This record gives sequence, structure tokens and C-alpha cells, in this order.
Amino acid sequence: MVTKAMQFVRRIACLVLLVGLVLSPAISRAQKFEGRELVQANLIADTTTIVPGKAFTAGLLLKAVPGWHTYWQYPGDAGIPTEINWHLQAGWKTGPIQWPIPQKLSEPGGIEIYGYHGEVLLMMQVTPPATIAEKSVHLAGDVDWLVCEKVCIPGSGKVALDLPVGETAAPANEALFSKTRAQLPRALPNDARTLLRWSRDAQAFHLTITDKSLAQNPSLDFFPLPTGTTVIGHPKREATENGLAAFRIPIQSADSKVQSLDGLLIFDHQAWSLGAMNAGGTAAPASPAAAATPMAPQDAGGLLKFLLFGFVGGFILNLMPCVLPVISLKIFGFIQHAGDRRGKIFGNGLAFSLGIFAWFLGLALLLIGLKAAGHQITWAFQFTNPLFVVVMSAVVLVFALNLFGVFEISLPAAATSGMLGWSAREGYAGSFFQGVFATVLATPCTAPFLGSALGFAFAASAGVILLMFAAIAAGMSAPYLLLTAQPAWMRFLPRPGAWMVRVKQFMGFLLIATLLFLLWVLGAQRGPEAIVWTSAFLLALSVACWLKGSFSTPLASGRQRGVVLMLMVLLVFGSGWYFIGKKFNALETAPSLTKSHWVPFTPERLQSELAQGRGVFLDFTAAWCITCKFNEASVLETAAVREAFEHSGVVKMKADWTNADPVITKTLKQFGRVGVPLYVLYPPGKPNQPIVLPELLTQSLVLDHLQSATPKVAAAPSNL
Repeated sequence: MVTKAMQFVRRIACLVLLVGLVLSPAISRAQKFEGRELVQANLIADTTTIVPGKAFTAGLLLKAVPGWHTYWQYPGDAGIPTEINWHLQAGWKTGPIQWPIPQKLSEPGGIEIYGYHGEVLLMMQVTPPATIAEKSVHLAGDVDWLVCEKVCIPGSGKVALDLPVGETAAPANEALFSKTRAQLPRALPNDARTLLRWSRDAQAFHLTITDKSLAQNPSLDFFPLPTGTTVIGHPKREATENGLAAFRIPIQSADSKVQSLDGLLIFDHQAWSLGAMNAGGTAAPASPAAAATPMAPQDAGGLLKFLLFGFVGGFILNLMPCVLPVISLKIFGFIQHAGDRRGKIFGNGLAFSLGIFAWFLGLALLLIGLKAAGHQITWAFQFTNPLFVVVMSAVVLVFALNLFGVFEISLPAAATSGMLGWSAREGYAGSFFQGVFATVLATPCTAPFLGSALGFAFAASAGVILLMFAAIAAGMSAPYLLLTAQPAWMRFLPRPGAWMVRVKQFMGFLLIATLLFLLWVLGAQRGPEAIVWTSAFLLALSVACWLKGSFSTPLASGRQRGVVLMLMVLLVFGSGWYFIGKKFNALETAPSLTKSHWVPFTPERLQSELAQGRGVFLDFTAAWCITCKFNEASVLETAAVREAFEHSGVVKMKADWTNADPVITKTLKQFGRVGVPLYVLYPPGKPNQPIVLPELLTQSLVLDHLQSATPKVAAAPSNL
């Protein structure tokens, strides 16, 4: 017979698929603020007709309301560049965005950004295939942007354009495209490259302009384009003794092999003595030779070190609070097989480990695809999507109801007879799925060593990302492979018996506790109403499971089972469409809730506090990060630590990443991290010497760092 584990896996997989289909059609909408649509996005072209095989230019036209700005490809201290993801048929090719010269904008707190006020046209070359069967073509894409004024609000939308196909074409939108082409950077002439000289020391990159007429121009400026993991400060123009001009670009983080930066040298035609540039404000690529300086390849020793970090971090992940709600499921599975033969015990351990590898490698492939498409990739990004949390809530509830005995899994006789060959693999599929399930719930947090390892991998090639995720999976699965490879160790576990029924039911309550946590996460992401509508959907799902267990039994007639199946489908799809697709999706992102003794993080506020010489403690956290909550309850919110912060005068600043705030994402990457938790302490008067604390905190660790960072102030309480 087909095992219950196999039947359970297949039915749960079908249920997850049904739920996913119900939840997937989320509508992309442009953002609104105080009743205004902040950005209008439209797709236009410089041609009236598409000629097969002939390239043309498409333009993404963004119109922001007055006072608001979008961002250049390098946004500066804060911001996210605009992205477009094309949806074109096979054979079509698109080029990168051609970015017009941006404006350098200064904001309070010493913040410098590069962006566009009002209207901007982002052009891309599009090449159609040599033959097009259709009479007209539908060009479409998804656009993501960030628009800011005093606050920053991410937005997205769908853009589309229909053009006829013909043998000849006429220009379209000529004035707008001509104006934008005049604002594009020009290639630096070969004979002018010798006028630029790069050097580097431990603190900064240095760009020297050796042409005196250009160097003496007051409008001369440099807009940097750092690549890879290079993080820089504000370029500052300096004069030299011989009348030349130089730019000093402070280094916050850069590989030692990177000796120069890409960027734009901004000037006007009167300052360029060679006369090679066009009239008007111009820009030239400032890198010597041609291209951006790529990130230097890591040596084998460095790669092995970070892979070891990944393995150790994966091993420790088993001990993190994130895994506690599901750890009993793993142990229960091993108890079930404690009396089996050695080969079968190891087979179940291997299947469980393969489930861990399947999730991690699948996640790695997804992240590689997103990175190749130009998206920013982060750890546990799936938990920043409320719909994913809804799906996980449904899966956890169905697991719990099965453990309570509300319904059992059974397959029709025809399906059973067709799968008798699986009977020899009893329990393997169940162990595999338990490995996947446990790993999904474990990924929202980063364990010690894991944050730096992931930061290294995400900045490297696709092969390194795959190797890193394989190392993490190996570390997490190692304890179970070792346990099942040595059956003698199983004697320390209790013998199977009738007590297992009660334990099974008890574990159902543990999963209900996990469900409550997921509902709390949804409340933090979308507000209290999100909990109400999700709970209504889960209630309907529970009724569907009850119908299955009560009326669709093996002894029921085929007609009765058919009616029950129809009712179950109507309940799941109908409630999913109404409660999730309609009510839940209409909810706006909930505002971040920060306790009164914490200051909400913004780059501007951080720079302002540091400029005044104050110390700052940054807590990068998220509602779905159990390790973050564990650290808060056991360390950061304890009386001793709170009192130490008050006496030290260090400002406590919280960066809430629950909804994947793009500004916080950029700040995380500046510290080489791709997920939370992250804790950073800026000692008073040392804004350029931040201290990164471990992912798992202790009271003594935080108190020691506070005392060493602010010795004169922190020592005062002992004299009272």
C-alpha cells in the first residue's frame, strides 16, 4: 500500500498549489501618498512602426509630482534605482537603460543623492527578430521605482505599448528623444584619457585632472559609479599645488585590487579645452580605458573560508530560535523509525537531508535568476511578501489539523494499485517533505557566521551562490545524517508506543503556536485587518479539511466523495478569492511600530546624530525574524541593557525590514549583509568606525561594547 506519509505529501502539495493559484494574481499598483499618485509611468518609442530586424529605442517615461525625485543608477547615500523587467516573446533583445545625467541633490544631515526631479526618460534599445508573424506587437514590462521627498515610498506598475509591424517606419516623439539623447554621457575621447590620473591609498581613491583649463573650471564635478562590494563616501574636490584639480573619494569598503572607480566627469563646454565635447552641460566616463572596474576575483583560500562559515552557520541554524517550533517534528520522525533496520533508518535521514538540500538549492536558483534579471537579492526575501506568509499559514494549519486527527489522507484504489512499487520506500517521501517544511520555517533568520557568508556569496558569481547554499544545507543536515548513520545512538530515544499518539497531538499545538506567530507577522506587515481576513480564509480551509475527514472516507460512495471534493474546492477557492484576493490585497502596508525609546531609522537621522558626535546603536530587525525577537526579549529590552543605553547616551535606532524597505536593504548591503538581524554600534565621535556585533546577542556582550565605546560616560553609574 501507499504509505500515509506519501499520501500526505501528495495531498498537501496539491493543497499548496491550489492556495498558491488563488493567491498569485496580485495586482501591481502605483503608490499613492495623501491622495496623490506620486509617479506616472508610461512606455513610448521613437518609431511609429516596428520593422523586423531593425533596432529602435523604447523609453520609460517617469513623471513625478513637483518636489519628489526618482533615482539614478547609483543613488548615492540612499535610494534605489528604477528597474524594468520586460515581457517579450522569444527572439527579441533589449539593451540596458541609458541613464541621462542626473542631478546631485543634498538633503539634511549631509546626505548626498543622485536622481531626477520631475520628468525623466529612460531609454533602452530594442531589437526585434528578423521575422515577425503578427501584424502588431505588444510591448510590456513591469517597472519598480522609489520616489522620495521628506519620506521615501516604493512604487510599481505595468507599462505597455502596441505598435504595428511594417516595412518602413517614421520617427515618433522626436523632441523628447532628442532632448534626452543630448543629456546622455558622451564617451571620453582617447586623446583625453591621459588627462585623468587615478591613485589609491588605504583611506580613499584619488582622481587628478591634469588639464589646467578644465581643472580651474568651478563647475567641474565627479559623480561616482562604484561596482561590486565597493562602498564609498562623498567625493570632495581638492586643489593641488600646481593648479590642478583632484577629487578625493573616501573608501568605506573596497577590495584591495580595485584601484579606480567608474563615474561621470561633469563640466561645461567652456571648461573643456580640447573642444571634443558637445555644447551644453556634458559628462564623460571618468574611468581610464573603457569599462567599470570589476570586482576582483576572490582567491581560493577566501572562498573556502566563507564556505566554512556557511557550513558552520547552517549547523548552528538547528539551534536557533527560528527552528524551535518545528524541531519536535524532526525528532518525532526519528522516534518513529527507532526500531527499524539500519538501512531504513539511514534512508529516512538521507531523505530528510535531501529535503533540506532541495529547499536551499531551489532558493539559490531562484536568487540567481532574480540577480540575472537585475533585481536586488536578499536572504529570506520570501518572508517579506505577505502572500507567501499567508500560504505558509495555510500549510502550517493543514499540518496541525492532520496531527489532531481531523482528517486522514487516503488515495483512490486505482491510484493505490498503480503505486505499489513505492511501498518499499515507506516513510522516505514523508521525511523528505519534513526536511523541506522545517527548512522553510528556519530561513527567516541568519545564524552566527551565516550573515557574512551570505553577504560574500550574493556579491559573487552564480557558481559561488550555489556552492554557498550547498554548504549551508550540508551544515544544517549534518546532525541528522550523523544520527541516522549511527543507529546505536537511537537507543537514547524512547521506544515507539501508544504514547506517540498523544505526542503527535501535542505537536499539533506547537504548529498552532507557529501559526499564531505567522498571523502576528501579517499584522505587522498589513495591519490588524490582515489577521482578520487571513483567519477567515483559514477557517474556511479548516472546514474543508473537516469535510474531508468526516465525509470523504474510504467507505464513502464515489458520489459522496465527489460532492465533498466539490464543496472543498468551492470553499478553498471562494474564500481565497474573497478574503485574500479581494479583501487582503486591498490593504495598505502597515506603518512600522517602533517603541518610544527607539528612534526609527532613516539615513538622514543617522547622519544627523553622528554629525553631532553622538553614539548610535542600529538594530536591523523584522517582525518575522524569530532570532531578532529572541535578542530583543533576552538582551535589548532587559532592564540592565536599557539602563546602560540611557547612561551611555547612545541613541538607539531601529531599522524595521519587515516589508523589505529598499533604503534599509541598501544599508544592509553597505555592511555586506543580505538579511536580518544586524547590530551596528557607532561609538561617540567615531562616525567612520562602526562596530558590527554578532547575530546572536548576550547581555554581557552588549554591555561590554557599550562600556568600551563610551568609557567616560558609561563608567559614571558605578560612582553613584
